[in-house]
Amino acid sequence: MDLPQPDLDQLRSLMKLMEQFDFQEIDLRDDKRRIHLLRTPKELPGQAVVMPTMLSGAMPAAAAAAPAASADPASPPPGVKVVTSPMVGTYYEAPNPDSSPFVEEGQAISEDTTLCIIEAMKVMNEIKAECSGEVVKVLVKNGQAVEYGEPLFHVKLAT
Repeated sequence: MDLPQPDLDQLRSLMKLMEQFDFQEIDLRDDKRRIHLLRTPKELPGQAVVMPTMLSGAMPAAAAAAPAASADPASPPPGVKVVTSPMVGTYYEAPNPDSSPFVEEGQAISEDTTLCIIEAMKVMNEIKAECSGEVVKVLVKNGQAVEYGEPLFHVKLAT
């Protein structure tokens, strides 16, 4: 199935509007395609993200509700919990660029351990583990845009 080619002039116009009015996200949809543009705030130089997404055909309800996967988190081993993003936003592994990450692979965590920050609409939201165990895998990169329900971590549950 061929996807419709994005109109680059339209994308450039939308990106200029985002900059002019300081929009962080634009999501346009019709029956045949979706254009989703997302960028990080100016406070984080060198980490701007613009992601155009084109979909062909009408989106089935199940596909629209399905989370986007950034790594291969499909069916983690038994005893491993997938921690997902509770919102759309930008993933940050540390409280600021000069700090160490909240967690690293192999680190033991408890229910109240902060795993990361998801920035949404200029609000920094700390994401707690809500389980005890060990971080087995970090599935996203610092500064990456994440979707609701997108897998962020694999945590081997404490026994």
